[in-house]
Amino acid sequence: MLTILLYRTRYRSSNGVCRKDKGYSVIITMPKKMSLEKEAALRALGAEVIRTPNEAAWDAPESHIGVALRLQKEIPGGIILDQYRNVNNPLAHEFTTAPEIIAAVTSMSSTPVHASSGKVDVFIASAGTGGTVTGVARGIKKAHNPDCVIVGVDPVGSVLALPPSLNETGKGQSYAIEGIGYDFVPDALSREPGLINAWVKTNDADAFAAVQSLMRYEGMLVGGSSGSSLAGALAWLHSGSGREAAQTPGKNVVILLPDGLRNYIGKDWFLDMALRQKPSPLAQRIAEVLDRPIGEDGSNSRLPADSTRE
Repeated sequence: MLTILLYRTRYRSSNGVCRKDKGYSVIITMPKKMSLEKEAALRALGAEVIRTPNEAAWDAPESHIGVALRLQKEIPGGIILDQYRNVNNPLAHEFTTAPEIIAAVTSMSSTPVHASSGKVDVFIASAGTGGTVTGVARGIKKAHNPDCVIVGVDPVGSVLALPPSLNETGKGQSYAIEGIGYDFVPDALSREPGLINAWVKTNDADAFAAVQSLMRYEGMLVGGSSGSSLAGALAWLHSGSGREAAQTPGKNVVILLPDGLRNYIGKDWFLDMALRQKPSPLAQRIAEVLDRPIGEDGSNSRLPADSTRE
């Protein structure tokens, strides 16, 4: 029997299921707001990609979830991997991502200049399905530091944050950030008391400003959900509950940056940032120099002779 893997996704976890080495056919359903780069990459890997309306509620038949369910019902051999409810989603992060983070932090030396507690004291991540923040939280608290503070980051317009009152401002409004936030709470996102200690809401403007800072000052080419993670982290670290961690020498705060820039090269927010900014003073000076006719300022435009040649 033909096995068809159906995956309703925001993209990040879909790359692996598109591999052809197991002989599966793959159908990806994803909202239209997801970038063209994501669709192109998935199609290059051999997947069939179905786009669904951005405005469709998660439980509507025309949503990416509803379309996947319809295709599974009508195409023989269809299996939905279902990252929203699959228990292996948070388990993968509990037993792989969390140990990687713990190993990286515990291997750092504590010095007078860069003190370290030797532990992961705070972990901050943006949430989509919730599998990453749930799994990493469990992995750290069970096997490493039960007192680690876990902070979830959720975009304005989404309903994942707790308490629910945090979601009232801008509830249901659209946001440009891809891959995080939902209009329902996935089963993969744990609500067990004490696991995720705090939530922070972020908006597009703050997220994209954080992306630009990471690019300019850290040389990190990241995407919008990484910007949300950093923006949320900065907001929490400046809050009453986070300020103590920020001001305590040796506290290790880990911020997960989940996406790279590759998938957003053609998006307006990146093009505005990269190509449509107000010219810098240096750019203006360059224009002034190049606008003058060659030799007008008395300079010699000839290239200097190569003194290495005889």
